[in-house]
Amino acid sequence: MAEQSVSRQRFVKGIGTAAAAAGFPALVPRRSEAEEVIRVGQIESLVGPFSVFAKTEINAAAMAVDAWNKRGGVMGRKVEVVIGDDQNNPGTAVLKARSLIYQQKCVALMGTVNSAATLAVGSTAASLGVLFIDSGGHTDAIVGEKCSWNSFQTCHNTWMMTHATGYSIAKLFGKRWYLITPDYAFGHAVARGYEDVVKRVGGQIVGNDLIPIGTPDYSSYLLKVQAAKPDCLIAIPGGQDLVNLLKQADSFGLLKKIPAAGPYTELEVVWQLPKSARVGYWGVEWYYKGDLVFGKGNAAAQQFVGEYRKRYGVPPTPYSIGAYVSMDRVLWAMNEAKSTNGAKLARTLEGAEFTSFWKGPSHYRKEDHVLMWPALFSKVRAEGTAEDKYDVLEILDRQEADVIAPPAAEQAKICHLDYPA
Repeated sequence: MAEQSVSRQRFVKGIGTAAAAAGFPALVPRRSEAEEVIRVGQIESLVGPFSVFAKTEINAAAMAVDAWNKRGGVMGRKVEVVIGDDQNNPGTAVLKARSLIYQQKCVALMGTVNSAATLAVGSTAASLGVLFIDSGGHTDAIVGEKCSWNSFQTCHNTWMMTHATGYSIAKLFGKRWYLITPDYAFGHAVARGYEDVVKRVGGQIVGNDLIPIGTPDYSSYLLKVQAAKPDCLIAIPGGQDLVNLLKQADSFGLLKKIPAAGPYTELEVVWQLPKSARVGYWGVEWYYKGDLVFGKGNAAAQQFVGEYRKRYGVPPTPYSIGAYVSMDRVLWAMNEAKSTNGAKLARTLEGAEFTSFWKGPSHYRKEDHVLMWPALFSKVRAEGTAEDKYDVLEILDRQEADVIAPPAAEQAKICHLDYPA
Protein backbone atom coordinates (compact mmCIF):
# COMPACT_ATOMS: atom_id res chain seq x y z
CA MET A 1 0.00 0.00 0.00
CA ALA A 2 1.44 3.36 -0.99
CA GLU A 3 2.12 6.04 1.58
CA GLN A 4 -0.87 8.20 2.33
CA SER A 5 -0.64 11.84 3.33
CA VAL A 6 -2.97 12.20 6.31
CA SER A 7 -4.76 15.54 6.44
CA ARG A 8 -5.38 16.82 9.97
CA GLN A 9 -7.65 19.54 11.29
CA ARG A 10 -7.21 22.93 9.78
CA PHE A 11 -4.08 24.59 11.13
CA VAL A 12 -4.82 27.29 13.71
CA LYS A 13 -3.57 30.71 12.75
CA GLY A 14 -3.39 33.98 14.58
CA ILE A 15 -0.42 33.42 16.91
CA GLY A 16 0.82 36.91 16.28
CA THR A 17 -2.58 38.44 17.03
CA ALA A 18 -2.86 36.51 20.28
CA ALA A 19 0.63 37.55 21.31
CA ALA A 20 -0.06 41.21 20.65
CA ALA A 21 -3.26 41.01 22.63
CA ALA A 22 -1.28 39.57 25.50
CA GLY A 23 1.00 42.58 25.49
CA PHE A 24 4.25 41.17 24.14
CA PRO A 25 5.77 41.14 20.65
CA ALA A 26 5.16 38.10 18.51
CA LEU A 27 8.12 36.14 17.19
CA VAL A 28 6.97 35.55 13.62
CA PRO A 29 9.10 33.19 11.51
CA ARG A 30 10.09 34.15 7.99
CA ARG A 31 7.31 33.39 5.55
CA SER A 32 9.09 30.38 4.03
CA GLU A 33 9.67 28.87 7.48
CA ALA A 34 6.12 29.44 8.64
CA GLU A 35 4.67 27.77 5.56
CA GLU A 36 7.03 24.78 5.57
CA VAL A 37 5.19 21.74 6.88
CA ILE A 38 6.92 19.35 9.27
CA ARG A 39 6.27 15.79 8.15
CA VAL A 40 6.51 12.76 10.44
CA GLY A 41 6.41 9.25 9.00
CA GLN A 42 4.29 6.62 10.73
CA ILE A 43 4.99 3.01 9.74
CA GLU A 44 2.27 0.45 10.53
CA SER A 45 1.13 -3.04 9.50
CA LEU A 46 -2.14 -2.33 7.73
CA VAL A 47 -2.57 -5.96 6.64
CA GLY A 48 -2.18 -9.18 8.60
CA PRO A 49 -3.04 -10.20 12.17
CA PHE A 50 -1.84 -6.92 13.72
CA SER A 51 -3.78 -4.57 11.43
CA VAL A 52 -6.38 -3.80 14.11
CA PHE A 53 -3.59 -2.40 16.31
CA ALA A 54 -2.16 -0.40 13.41
CA LYS A 55 -5.48 1.34 12.85
CA THR A 56 -5.70 2.15 16.55
CA GLU A 57 -2.22 3.67 16.44
CA ILE A 58 -3.06 5.79 13.40
CA ASN A 59 -6.15 7.18 15.15
CA ALA A 60 -4.26 8.08 18.32
CA ALA A 61 -1.26 9.64 16.57
CA ALA A 62 -3.70 11.81 14.63
CA MET A 63 -5.04 13.16 17.92
CA ALA A 64 -1.54 14.09 19.09
CA VAL A 65 -0.84 15.92 15.83
CA ASP A 66 -4.15 17.76 16.04
CA ALA A 67 -3.36 18.84 19.61
CA TRP A 68 -0.02 20.32 18.56
CA ASN A 69 -1.47 22.04 15.50
CA LYS A 70 -4.23 23.60 17.59
CA ARG A 71 -1.53 25.06 19.84
CA GLY A 72 0.23 26.64 16.87
CA GLY A 73 2.26 23.76 15.55
CA VAL A 74 5.90 22.88 16.16
CA MET A 75 8.29 25.81 15.92
CA GLY A 76 5.38 27.71 14.41
CA ARG A 77 4.96 25.17 11.62
CA LYS A 78 2.09 22.85 10.79
CA VAL A 79 2.63 19.12 11.34
CA GLU A 80 1.45 16.39 8.97
CA VAL A 81 1.72 12.62 9.12
CA VAL A 82 2.56 10.34 6.21
CA ILE A 83 1.52 6.71 6.68
CA GLY A 84 3.64 3.86 5.34
CA ASP A 85 2.27 0.31 5.28
CA ASP A 86 4.99 -2.24 6.06
CA GLN A 87 2.61 -5.06 5.11
CA ASN A 88 3.68 -6.97 8.23
CA ASN A 89 7.08 -7.55 6.60
CA PRO A 90 10.45 -6.22 7.85
CA GLY A 91 11.88 -5.99 4.31
CA THR A 92 8.95 -3.84 3.24
CA ALA A 93 9.41 -1.79 6.42
CA VAL A 94 12.93 -0.87 5.31
CA LEU A 95 11.66 0.25 1.91
CA LYS A 96 8.88 2.31 3.49
CA ALA A 97 11.28 3.98 5.93
CA ARG A 98 13.58 5.01 3.09
CA SER A 99 10.66 6.24 0.99
CA LEU A 100 9.22 8.28 3.86
CA ILE A 101 12.57 9.96 4.48
CA TYR A 102 13.79 10.44 0.90
CA GLN A 103 10.61 10.90 -1.14
CA GLN A 104 8.15 12.20 1.45
CA LYS A 105 10.74 14.36 3.29
CA CYS A 106 9.78 13.07 6.74
CA VAL A 107 12.14 14.33 9.44
CA ALA A 108 11.30 11.66 12.03
CA LEU A 109 9.64 8.25 12.16
CA MET A 110 7.39 6.52 14.69
CA GLY A 111 5.02 3.57 14.86
CA THR A 112 5.33 -0.20 14.14
CA VAL A 113 3.41 -3.05 15.76
CA ASN A 114 5.49 -5.93 14.38
CA SER A 115 8.73 -6.42 16.35
CA ALA A 116 10.73 -7.48 13.28
CA ALA A 117 9.59 -4.32 11.50
CA THR A 118 10.52 -2.29 14.59
CA LEU A 119 14.11 -3.49 14.41
CA ALA A 120 14.27 -2.95 10.65
CA VAL A 121 12.94 0.60 10.84
CA GLY A 122 15.18 1.53 13.77
CA SER A 123 18.30 0.38 11.95
CA THR A 124 17.34 2.08 8.69
CA ALA A 125 16.51 5.35 10.41
CA ALA A 126 19.84 5.27 12.29
CA SER A 127 21.77 4.89 9.04
CA LEU A 128 19.98 7.98 7.72
CA GLY A 129 20.38 10.06 10.88
CA VAL A 130 16.66 10.14 11.70
CA LEU A 131 14.87 9.79 15.06
CA PHE A 132 12.57 6.79 15.51
CA ILE A 133 10.16 6.07 18.37
CA ASP A 134 8.74 2.56 18.61
CA SER A 135 5.13 2.81 19.72
CA GLY A 136 3.95 -0.81 19.53
CA GLY A 137 6.72 -3.29 18.70
CA HIS A 138 7.56 -4.93 22.01
CA THR A 139 10.95 -6.40 21.16
CA ASP A 140 13.63 -6.19 23.86
CA ALA A 141 16.40 -5.91 21.28
CA ILE A 142 15.51 -2.33 20.24
CA VAL A 143 16.64 -1.22 23.73
CA GLY A 144 19.12 -4.07 24.17
CA GLU A 145 21.73 -5.61 21.93
CA LYS A 146 20.34 -3.86 18.82
CA CYS A 147 19.81 -0.46 20.42
CA SER A 148 20.92 2.71 18.69
CA TRP A 149 21.23 6.39 19.51
CA ASN A 150 18.18 7.23 17.40
CA SER A 151 15.68 4.62 18.65
CA PHE A 152 13.34 4.95 21.62
CA GLN A 153 10.73 2.49 22.88
CA THR A 154 7.42 3.68 24.32
CA CYS A 155 5.58 0.36 24.67
CA HIS A 156 6.68 -2.02 27.40
CA ASN A 157 9.09 -4.61 26.10
CA THR A 158 8.66 -8.31 26.67
CA TRP A 159 11.04 -8.56 29.63
CA MET A 160 9.05 -5.92 31.47
CA MET A 161 5.67 -7.54 30.82
CA THR A 162 6.76 -11.13 31.54
CA HIS A 163 8.23 -10.00 34.86
CA ALA A 164 5.17 -7.88 35.62
CA THR A 165 2.92 -10.95 35.18
CA GLY A 166 4.92 -14.14 35.70
CA TYR A 167 5.14 -14.07 39.49
CA SER A 168 1.40 -13.44 39.80
CA ILE A 169 0.62 -16.28 37.38
CA ALA A 170 2.78 -18.69 39.40
CA LYS A 171 1.09 -17.62 42.63
CA LEU A 172 -2.41 -17.97 41.20
CA PHE A 173 -2.12 -21.23 39.27
CA GLY A 174 1.17 -23.03 39.85
CA LYS A 175 4.59 -23.31 38.25
CA ARG A 176 4.15 -25.79 35.39
CA TRP A 177 3.41 -23.84 32.23
CA TYR A 178 2.78 -24.66 28.59
CA LEU A 179 3.69 -21.90 26.13
CA ILE A 180 2.16 -21.31 22.69
CA THR A 181 4.63 -18.93 21.09
CA PRO A 182 4.53 -17.02 17.78
CA ASP A 183 7.68 -17.88 15.85
CA TYR A 184 9.30 -14.47 15.42
CA ALA A 185 11.28 -11.93 17.45
CA PHE A 186 8.46 -10.94 19.79
CA GLY A 187 7.44 -14.49 20.66
CA HIS A 188 10.99 -15.67 21.24
CA ALA A 189 11.63 -12.74 23.58
CA VAL A 190 8.46 -13.44 25.59
CA ALA A 191 9.46 -17.09 25.98
CA ARG A 192 12.90 -16.05 27.26
CA GLY A 193 11.29 -13.73 29.78
CA TYR A 194 8.99 -16.42 31.14
CA GLU A 195 11.85 -18.94 31.22
CA ASP A 196 13.69 -16.51 33.51
CA VAL A 197 10.66 -16.15 35.80
CA VAL A 198 10.07 -19.91 35.94
CA LYS A 199 13.71 -20.47 36.87
CA ARG A 200 13.44 -17.92 39.67
CA VAL A 201 10.28 -19.50 41.14
CA GLY A 202 11.49 -23.08 40.76
CA GLY A 203 8.98 -24.03 38.09
CA GLN A 204 9.03 -25.76 34.70
CA ILE A 205 8.10 -25.05 31.10
CA VAL A 206 6.47 -28.36 30.18
CA GLY A 207 6.02 -27.41 26.52
CA ASN A 208 6.74 -24.55 24.13
CA ASP A 209 5.31 -24.78 20.62
CA LEU A 210 6.57 -22.27 18.05
CA ILE A 211 3.66 -21.25 15.80
CA PRO A 212 3.90 -19.36 12.48
CA ILE A 213 2.18 -15.98 12.35
CA GLY A 214 -1.24 -16.31 10.76
CA THR A 215 -1.79 -19.94 11.81
CA PRO A 216 -5.49 -20.70 11.15
CA ASP A 217 -5.80 -24.05 12.99
CA TYR A 218 -4.47 -24.59 16.52
CA SER A 219 -6.10 -27.98 17.11
CA SER A 220 -2.89 -30.06 17.03
CA TYR A 221 -1.24 -27.71 19.52
CA LEU A 222 -4.25 -27.65 21.82
CA LEU A 223 -4.30 -31.45 21.94
CA LYS A 224 -0.67 -31.36 23.11
CA VAL A 225 -1.57 -28.82 25.80
CA GLN A 226 -4.44 -30.99 26.97
CA ALA A 227 -2.20 -34.06 27.19
CA ALA A 228 0.52 -32.19 29.13
CA LYS A 229 -1.95 -31.06 31.82
CA PRO A 230 -0.04 -27.89 32.76
CA ASP A 231 -1.02 -25.62 35.62
CA CYS A 232 -1.50 -22.80 33.10
CA LEU A 233 -1.56 -22.19 29.36
CA ILE A 234 0.58 -19.16 28.50
CA ALA A 235 -0.89 -17.77 25.28
CA ILE A 236 1.61 -15.45 23.59
CA PRO A 237 0.21 -14.78 20.07
CA GLY A 238 -1.19 -11.33 19.42
CA GLY A 239 -3.97 -9.76 17.43
CA GLN A 240 -6.14 -11.99 15.28
CA ASP A 241 -3.92 -14.97 16.07
CA LEU A 242 -4.81 -14.70 19.77
CA VAL A 243 -8.49 -14.33 18.87
CA ASN A 244 -8.32 -17.55 16.84
CA LEU A 245 -6.35 -19.41 19.53
CA LEU A 246 -8.77 -18.54 22.33
CA LYS A 247 -11.86 -19.26 20.23
CA GLN A 248 -10.53 -22.71 19.36
CA ALA A 249 -9.40 -23.42 22.94
CA ASP A 250 -12.93 -22.52 24.03
CA SER A 251 -14.49 -24.86 21.48
CA PHE A 252 -12.22 -27.67 22.74
CA GLY A 253 -13.46 -27.03 26.28
CA LEU A 254 -9.85 -26.38 27.26
CA LEU A 255 -10.49 -22.99 28.88
CA LYS A 256 -12.73 -24.68 31.45
CA LYS A 257 -9.98 -27.15 32.41
CA ILE A 258 -6.73 -25.16 32.18
CA PRO A 259 -6.35 -21.49 33.13
CA ALA A 260 -5.15 -19.14 30.39
CA ALA A 261 -2.80 -16.24 30.97
CA GLY A 262 -0.14 -14.23 29.21
CA PRO A 263 2.04 -11.14 29.10
CA TYR A 264 -0.38 -9.00 27.11
CA THR A 265 -3.99 -8.83 26.27
CA GLU A 266 -5.44 -6.07 24.18
CA LEU A 267 -8.92 -4.64 24.29
CA GLU A 268 -9.10 -4.98 20.52
CA VAL A 269 -8.70 -8.75 21.05
CA VAL A 270 -11.11 -9.19 23.98
CA TRP A 271 -13.87 -7.22 22.28
CA GLN A 272 -13.80 -9.66 19.33
CA LEU A 273 -14.14 -12.78 21.46
CA PRO A 274 -17.38 -14.56 22.30
CA LYS A 275 -18.14 -14.21 25.99
CA SER A 276 -17.30 -17.86 26.65
CA ALA A 277 -13.73 -17.22 25.46
CA ARG A 278 -13.30 -14.00 27.42
CA VAL A 279 -11.28 -15.51 30.23
CA GLY A 280 -7.87 -15.41 31.83
CA TYR A 281 -5.36 -13.25 33.62
CA TRP A 282 -3.21 -11.00 31.51
CA GLY A 283 -0.71 -8.22 31.54
CA VAL A 284 -1.94 -4.92 30.15
CA GLU A 285 0.14 -1.83 29.50
CA TRP A 286 -2.50 0.77 30.34
CA TYR A 287 -6.23 1.01 30.96
CA TYR A 288 -8.70 3.73 30.26
CA LYS A 289 -10.11 4.16 33.78
CA GLY A 290 -9.32 3.81 37.45
CA ASP A 291 -7.25 5.53 40.12
CA LEU A 292 -4.77 2.64 40.08
CA VAL A 293 -3.96 3.64 36.49
CA PHE A 294 -4.48 7.41 36.42
CA GLY A 295 -3.89 8.37 40.02
CA LYS A 296 -6.29 10.87 41.53
CA GLY A 297 -7.25 14.04 39.69
CA ASN A 298 -5.56 13.26 36.36
CA ALA A 299 -7.67 15.63 34.28
CA ALA A 300 -5.50 15.17 31.18
CA ALA A 301 -6.15 11.42 31.17
CA GLN A 302 -9.89 11.89 31.62
CA GLN A 303 -9.99 14.45 28.82
CA PHE A 304 -8.04 12.18 26.48
CA VAL A 305 -10.36 9.24 27.12
CA GLY A 306 -13.44 11.40 26.60
CA GLU A 307 -12.18 12.92 23.35
CA TYR A 308 -11.03 9.55 22.01
CA ARG A 309 -14.41 7.94 22.69
CA LYS A 310 -16.19 10.88 21.10
CA ARG A 311 -14.09 10.61 17.94
CA TYR A 312 -13.90 6.87 17.48
CA GLY A 313 -16.83 5.40 19.42
CA VAL A 314 -14.72 3.11 21.61
CA PRO A 315 -12.34 3.67 24.53
CA PRO A 316 -8.62 4.12 23.93
CA THR A 317 -6.42 1.05 24.32
CA PRO A 318 -2.75 0.52 25.18
CA TYR A 319 -1.90 0.89 21.48
CA SER A 320 -3.70 4.24 21.54
CA ILE A 321 -1.48 5.38 24.37
CA GLY A 322 1.70 4.06 22.77
CA ALA A 323 1.04 5.95 19.56
CA TYR A 324 -0.21 9.16 21.16
CA VAL A 325 2.73 9.41 23.55
CA SER A 326 5.26 8.51 20.83
CA MET A 327 4.00 11.17 18.45
CA ASP A 328 3.65 13.74 21.22
CA ARG A 329 7.23 13.18 22.39
CA VAL A 330 8.59 13.41 18.83
CA LEU A 331 6.92 16.80 18.42
CA TRP A 332 7.84 17.96 21.92
CA ALA A 333 11.50 17.20 21.21
CA MET A 334 11.43 19.20 17.97
CA ASN A 335 9.77 22.14 19.65
CA GLU A 336 12.15 21.99 22.62
CA ALA A 337 15.33 21.57 20.56
CA LYS A 338 14.17 24.03 17.88
CA SER A 339 15.50 21.51 15.40
CA THR A 340 14.64 18.41 13.38
CA ASN A 341 18.20 17.07 13.55
CA GLY A 342 18.03 13.45 14.67
CA ALA A 343 20.90 13.53 17.13
CA LYS A 344 19.69 16.75 18.73
CA LEU A 345 16.20 15.29 19.14
CA ALA A 346 17.55 12.12 20.73
CA ARG A 347 19.68 14.09 23.20
CA THR A 348 16.65 16.21 24.05
CA LEU A 349 14.41 13.20 24.67
CA GLU A 350 16.66 10.98 26.75
CA GLY A 351 16.19 11.48 30.47
CA ALA A 352 13.61 14.27 30.06
CA GLU A 353 10.88 13.76 32.66
CA PHE A 354 7.22 14.22 31.74
CA THR A 355 3.76 13.34 33.00
CA SER A 356 1.06 11.74 30.90
CA PHE A 357 -2.11 9.66 31.10
CA TRP A 358 -0.98 7.53 34.04
CA LYS A 359 0.06 8.14 37.61
CA GLY A 360 3.54 9.55 38.20
CA PRO A 361 6.39 10.97 36.12
CA SER A 362 8.14 9.03 33.37
CA HIS A 363 11.20 9.35 31.15
CA TYR A 364 13.09 7.56 28.40
CA ARG A 365 16.06 6.09 30.23
CA LYS A 366 19.43 7.46 29.09
CA GLU A 367 21.17 4.10 29.14
CA ASP A 368 18.87 2.32 26.66
CA HIS A 369 16.02 4.69 25.65
CA VAL A 370 13.26 2.52 27.15
CA LEU A 371 10.26 4.42 28.54
CA MET A 372 10.03 3.95 32.29
CA TRP A 373 6.33 3.69 33.12
CA PRO A 374 4.15 1.25 35.11
CA ALA A 375 2.59 -1.99 33.84
CA LEU A 376 -0.64 -3.62 34.99
CA PHE A 377 -2.02 -7.11 35.72
CA SER A 378 -5.67 -7.81 34.98
CA LYS A 379 -8.48 -10.33 35.00
CA VAL A 380 -10.92 -10.52 32.09
CA ARG A 381 -14.59 -10.03 32.91
CA ALA A 382 -16.67 -11.42 30.07
CA GLU A 383 -19.75 -9.24 30.46
CA GLY A 384 -18.08 -5.87 30.89
CA THR A 385 -20.05 -3.77 33.35
CA ALA A 386 -23.61 -2.52 33.45
CA GLU A 387 -22.38 1.01 32.79
CA ASP A 388 -19.85 0.19 30.07
CA LYS A 389 -19.82 -2.90 27.86
CA TYR A 390 -16.24 -2.15 26.82
CA ASP A 391 -14.97 -2.30 30.41
CA VAL A 392 -13.83 -5.92 30.18
CA LEU A 393 -10.72 -5.84 32.38
CA GLU A 394 -10.48 -5.70 36.15
CA ILE A 395 -7.11 -4.18 37.06
CA LEU A 396 -5.65 -6.22 39.91
CA ASP A 397 -2.14 -4.89 40.33
CA ARG A 398 0.33 -2.27 39.17
CA GLN A 399 4.07 -2.80 38.85
CA GLU A 400 6.41 0.18 38.73
CA ALA A 401 8.99 0.43 35.98
CA ASP A 402 12.04 0.21 38.19
CA VAL A 403 10.79 -3.17 39.49
CA ILE A 404 10.14 -4.81 36.11
CA ALA A 405 12.80 -3.25 33.87
CA PRO A 406 16.30 -4.73 33.73
CA PRO A 407 18.72 -2.62 35.81
CA ALA A 408 20.22 0.30 33.91
CA ALA A 409 23.76 -0.83 34.71
CA GLU A 410 23.06 -4.25 33.17
CA GLN A 411 21.50 -2.71 30.08
CA ALA A 412 24.50 -0.42 29.61
CA LYS A 413 26.68 -3.53 29.18
CA ILE A 414 24.74 -4.67 26.11
CA CYS A 415 23.27 -1.42 24.77
CA HIS A 416 25.79 0.87 23.10
CA LEU A 417 24.01 3.90 21.72
CA ASP A 418 27.03 5.11 19.69
CA TYR A 419 25.90 8.63 18.84
CA PRO A 420 27.31 10.00 15.57
CA ALA A 421 30.38 12.21 15.98
